[in-house]
Amino acid sequence: MTWLLNHGAPAVQWRVMRDVADRSVDAPAWPRVPYASRAGWLLQGLQDGDGSWPAGVLAVPAGSDLHGVGTIPAFRRLVELGWDVDAPGMMATRRLLFRFLAEDTDPTLLEELRPEGDDEDLVLRGRHLLREAAACALAQAGFEADPRLRGAARRLIERVHTFLKSPLAQKPWIRLGNQHVLPADAAPPSFHLLVMLSYMPQFRSEHYQFMAQLYDWLTQPWPRQSAVQQVGEHLLEQPHLVLGDFLTTRSALDGDMPSALAWLETMARMGFLTRHEGWVKLLDRTLDDRGRRGVWTPPRSMVMPSQVPVWAWPVLPLHDAIGGESPSETDAEAKGLSADVTFRLGLIAKLAGRTLECT
Repeated sequence: MTWLLNHGAPAVQWRVMRDVADRSVDAPAWPRVPYASRAGWLLQGLQDGDGSWPAGVLAVPAGSDLHGVGTIPAFRRLVELGWDVDAPGMMATRRLLFRFLAEDTDPTLLEELRPEGDDEDLVLRGRHLLREAAACALAQAGFEADPRLRGAARRLIERVHTFLKSPLAQKPWIRLGNQHVLPADAAPPSFHLLVMLSYMPQFRSEHYQFMAQLYDWLTQPWPRQSAVQQVGEHLLEQPHLVLGDFLTTRSALDGDMPSALAWLETMARMGFLTRHEGWVKLLDRTLDDRGRRGVWTPPRSMVMPSQVPVWAWPVLPLHDAIGGESPSETDAEAKGLSADVTFRLGLIAKLAGRTLECT
């Protein structure tokens, strides 16, 4: 903890005190600590006056560049950075997110997801995806008690619950031509839905039967087929759908650390992590990469992907990423990543019920 407070980015310092150590700080300037993040101010500077970001709604940039980010991942990254959800810019985005929850087929809300000719089937698909992503962002921002979010969440899980209870869930593939695809009425859970549920503990307890079936679905082997679904007359890739156990091997973890940590945190928040031996082992193996001071250092097998999925993009990095080539910049980037992952591992361990020693 001392190392994180000395070397971590302002957002990491803030979050480790608030979310891991559960310690309050009386210093008058402490609430302003997250606002020392240059990345946070850059994100705010890219925001339009209506609360949206000009790149669309679900776009994520490649690498550490923040230009080209969409409204929902940008909002979630600011929440991760410790930004106050009642700040003026955040309040403007909140209004948009609640608008996205509406059960309508307005194609003008879809931005980059809007299909040519406003094809009805594609509009329905886009609005549903946008609705799930907005519910995810609002839940993470702490609006579990809001009736608008609760109503949308109930409708979203009812759709998935109906699918999980049906015979289709046992054999969800149909053959079209030379490939197996998901039929139009298949409704597996999405990553956005899982993150939403992870931030709604009271809602989960009210729908315990659904959560039990969801756990069974998430612990089954991920199929070999790609997530391609029939949508009207179209066959579309659906990378946001969860078809089973997302994280099964160390190579999967090392190949996409942001997504792996996002998955472990989501499973820990839902109370699923400790029930699954494979996820516990992967967490322990990642914890083994720490040094004597408890600081995580990247193993040689770890690589940072050039493109992180939209649902996991807000998690890393929380430090102000540096894209230079000089040795000093490389060292700073490595230290920032070490601080980010060390904090996240501590948070996951706490959420999983482990006893922490904060020194």
